[in-house]
Amino acid sequence: MAVEIKDVEQVAQELQAKFEDFKAKNDKRIDAIENEKGALAGQVETLNGKLSELDNLKSDLEAELAASKRPGGGSKGKSVTEHKTAFMEFVRKGNEDGLRELEQKALQVGVDADGGYAVPEELDRSLLNLLKDEVVMRQESTVISLGTSEYRKVVNTGGAKSAWVSETHARPATDTPTLAQIKPFMGEIYANPQATQTMLDDAFFDVESWINSELALGFAEAEEIAFTTGDGSDKPKGFLAYASTLVDDKTRPFGTLQHILSGAATALTSDALIKLIYTLRKVHRNGAKFMMNNNTLFAARILKDKEDNYLWRPGLELGQPSMLVGYGIAENEQMPDIAADAKAIAFGNFKRGYTIVDRLGTRVLRDPYTNKPFVGFYTTKRTGGMLTDSQAIKIMQIGAPVAP
Repeated sequence: MAVEIKDVEQVAQELQAKFEDFKAKNDKRIDAIENEKGALAGQVETLNGKLSELDNLKSDLEAELAASKRPGGGSKGKSVTEHKTAFMEFVRKGNEDGLRELEQKALQVGVDADGGYAVPEELDRSLLNLLKDEVVMRQESTVISLGTSEYRKVVNTGGAKSAWVSETHARPATDTPTLAQIKPFMGEIYANPQATQTMLDDAFFDVESWINSELALGFAEAEEIAFTTGDGSDKPKGFLAYASTLVDDKTRPFGTLQHILSGAATALTSDALIKLIYTLRKVHRNGAKFMMNNNTLFAARILKDKEDNYLWRPGLELGQPSMLVGYGIAENEQMPDIAADAKAIAFGNFKRGYTIVDRLGTRVLRDPYTNKPFVGFYTTKRTGGMLTDSQAIKIMQIGAPVAP
């Protein structure tokens, strides 16, 4: 069924109604006497969950509406079509003759005696698109696709100084920029989806869609964990794995994040949430978002400012996301829950702060022997991640300020 603008508007109206009901119930919960608190708290919790469902539904409908208006891509070259056709014959029947000949002509790295072959570029990019839909960090970060994993980035860790002089004063040398070279932490991710030979033989079975969906399912959660909290050992290094300190941008070393405390030992406070925004430099606030998991978003929704206004606002217009203190929210379920010392919220411009590097050339080994009657497709891919600007992302760590 085609999605129309009126469908989005209908969901937005329901979202507005639920938000008004949520506010009324939550305000009563705050002001209620003890014997009313339990019932009202349950209603608030239910409405909080409904807000999440409607918010996600509105975003999904908007994405589907945008996709329905997107023009189709152009035709592919003959060599790409031949490679794809030969690859599908290899997947269905295990026939590798045509695929081996094509990859030898193209000098593909994937030509080995063990039966492993490179996934056609069209399928590779289709898989990356599916992963972007599933992995929040891919949506928010800068993503680069390369033919090799040997990627380096030069960054300026200390800007050049300048000075004022009169017309006739001498111009002594000023400090020069300090440059550093950084590289991603790379790792190999794998999946091993299984299909029966009968499924593969079935002319009505869409092998291409099955491969992409199974690989996306296998890769997505592992990638989200790695890009968020990965330790960099044979995997990407997640942004939360980098060291953080209370020291501000002026004196904090490059590659170390800044965190602030939430203002309470095991909870969020509205003052700390607002402070987190203005800890980030203005140049990075353009395009910045909050990142947290759904449980933390529940807690943030009930926070109010000093004028008794809720910090969270639902997005009611077409294309307008829900906002927290005027900024968008990326829900990443790999972010920690609210607990003592947990780094539960990040705020920043993740496209400037974190880079994901994909090495094009996913490789498949067809295995019809290990798990009969299933045919396995042992699939490997190299990907990496790195913090590129430690001033572009700020962290909220749960904790009360230390008394002077």
